Amino acid sequence: MSTIKDITTLEDWSQHLSSLPPTTLLVISFHAPWAAPCAQMATVLSTLASEYPVTEPLSTSWVAIDAEELSDVSETYNVTAVPFLVLVRDGKVLETVSGSSAVKVRDAIESHAKGASAGAAPTVNGNGATAAVDTKEFDTVEDPEKKKEELFKRLGDLVKAAPVMLFMKGTPSEPKCGFSRQLVAILRENAVKYGFFNILADDEVRQGLKEYADWPTYPQLWVDGELVGGLDIVKEELANDSDFLKSYSVKADVVAAS
Repeated sequence: MSTIKDITTLEDWSQHLSSLPPTTLLVISFHAPWAAPCAQMATVLSTLASEYPVTEPLSTSWVAIDAEELSDVSETYNVTAVPFLVLVRDGKVLETVSGSSAVKVRDAIESHAKGASAGAAPTVNGNGATAAVDTKEFDTVEDPEKKKEELFKRLGDLVKAAPVMLFMKGTPSEPKCGFSRQLVAILRENAVKYGFFNILADDEVRQGLKEYADWPTYPQLWVDGELVGGLDIVKEELANDSDFLKSYSVKADVVAAS
């Protein structure tokens, strides 16, 4: 059975890529040690990997990468949040899955793994013409309430992905608006250890979080799963209490460990 290999250096990453045949489906799991959903996803992927035998040539290859430790690799695949799954074959990205939905991850992997083994050959009629598949009978009407419920569950997991979560436009290294840039600067000045989500990369989250939080603008700062607010609110909190973010700082972690 297949297992997941931890990639810890750029050298390991380069060697692994060069060792793969062009037909191999490469399953890349980006994670972060502080994000609880990543631990859940690791269990899901480990179980899925065990269902795929080791073949010759290799049909699937499974790797795990710390998104923060190997940021160069993360940027290559536009990783803006964790957990984040990337499926690659012959250097080409086939599909990405953001979030901790085990169903979406399984479906994506099975879809592309089957594609390789089946050869993706079209069905042909007796007269030599390619058969057209009528998909109308498979069409289903999506329940808006169920979709909203699933989205809110995902958002509930996202806002708790780290003790301090910043939902911003862009990334900390490349903010896409002045308010996001200022809030990143405040967190850095206070040495706060935080997770972030680029809402420009996921319109479903961008629109849904406004309703979930009952807060119409970005950036949004969440602490322990509770909304603090935007830039003005964070500034106000710090003005009233300079130690507002102290317990979430890297310095606090050092003191706790000593």
